[in-house]
Amino acid sequence: MARRQARFTTQDLVDDPRLDDHSPGLWSEELPEVARRLLSSAVRCFAKNGYHATTTRDITAAVGLSPAAMYVHFPSKELVLFEIMLAGHRRALACVSDPAVPETADAADRLRAIVSRYTAWHARHHVAARVCQFELAALTAEHYAEILDLRHRTNEFFRDAVTRGVADGSFADVDVKRVTRAMLSLSIDLVRWYRLDGSDPPERLGQFYADLALKLVEG
Repeated sequence: MARRQARFTTQDLVDDPRLDDHSPGLWSEELPEVARRLLSSAVRCFAKNGYHATTTRDITAAVGLSPAAMYVHFPSKELVLFEIMLAGHRRALACVSDPAVPETADAADRLRAIVSRYTAWHARHHVAARVCQFELAALTAEHYAEILDLRHRTNEFFRDAVTRGVADGSFADVDVKRVTRAMLSLSIDLVRWYRLDGSDPPERLGQFYADLALKLVEG
């Protein structure tokens, strides 16, 4: 018999330090303040209880609004999820395509920068990142396709970095697809357990995972 997951109340979420991260900084400044507060509440609810177990009342209660108030800003709960997904995936893509990861860097430095920045981003935004990874199935087909494109574009930075290193002899002749999948898994899976109040700050964890990534391609 399937075991039901415990459902957490609004007060439980407020008091849970595992749900503290920098996700509120992801939302567009063009959105009204109330809409941004709703997204911050929703991301915590989705991360803790899951998308389907979260109600509009759960989302609005944390910001002192009635359930009907949410529809002024988001016509559906799915659009709330999509806005979170869009913001998270766009920012994750931006962190690996940033000029701070120079095209002219040698293969090892470029791969180190990409893995380090990507890992640190997921640690800083681990609550939103958890939603981005585990609630994809709740999106409409159209919205899923848009998010999938962003994921493919992000993954391409990893594949390109490894491919270049293999091509110029900096890296061993590894299976690029398998190795990049392993690197992505390292950087992303931390959202299951990471806490900002833990022993590893995001940047330190990013550096550690970058070292592991380079060991995967050593000759």
